[in-house]
Amino acid sequence: MSFAGLNLWVLIPIVGLMVLLRIIKVGALTWALAWWLAIYVALTKAFIVPIPASVVTLYMAIVTLAVFAYVSSSRERWEATTGPVIRLVTEPRYRLLLVAVVLALPAAAAYNVYAKMSVPLEAPQFGRTVHPAPPPEITVHENAIDLVAGDSPIRALEESDPESFKQHVENGRRVYFQNCFYCHGDAMAGDGMFAHGLNPIPSNFTDQGVLPMFQETFLFWRVSKGGPGMPEEGGPWDSAMPVWEKLLTEEEMWDAIAFLYDYTDFEPRKQEVHH
Repeated sequence: MSFAGLNLWVLIPIVGLMVLLRIIKVGALTWALAWWLAIYVALTKAFIVPIPASVVTLYMAIVTLAVFAYVSSSRERWEATTGPVIRLVTEPRYRLLLVAVVLALPAAAAYNVYAKMSVPLEAPQFGRTVHPAPPPEITVHENAIDLVAGDSPIRALEESDPESFKQHVENGRRVYFQNCFYCHGDAMAGDGMFAHGLNPIPSNFTDQGVLPMFQETFLFWRVSKGGPGMPEEGGPWDSAMPVWEKLLTEEEMWDAIAFLYDYTDFEPRKQEVHH
């Protein structure tokens, strides 16, 4: 279950747990740790398109500073937060628990290092088809789209109504920079801020072997159906491309495709005429 690129099966339990902790009024230390862990889990598990580890580290550093600022914002809050830690260290009745914590922390750090060093480097079991053959027709928002003989509904405006076509391109610019550039980059070179955390990496639209090779209907298929819509044959399909038809209108997707060609100065592949 997802919404706007978020995995609700992860997000809803996190929100529910935080509400429950608020209702039962847990201590300041538990509350601070719960916030830190909840944000970490949300960043690493709640996004359908994975966030790169470097970005997670940056965000968690900011979260750590924010949590520290919160617990140190008043003398009462600071004492309530540090009190359990001081009692753990100084009171004899917690000696066994203290020993367990002291042993557990370096053990956890050592296991983390071991786990990262023990990941085997293996080649793919079989080759990947980069650009699979599309089906002859797809259905998007209850409309049938002919991927073989069809065409972009706004492409004809390029000559018949250039001003209207220009408006579609500008809308496509908005759609791209609100949704696509995080992976494909602000220069469309497949080097967006999330690109280094993805395998396979996003398409480089400045490559002459990408946009000029395809009809706009092919790109509409890839955009609307995303990675999950790829055919079974010729996989594996590990693409992180979202199913954009769940988030965008049909016109927004066509406008974004028109913007790709306008920005790169490429022309879409013409339909093949069979006699």
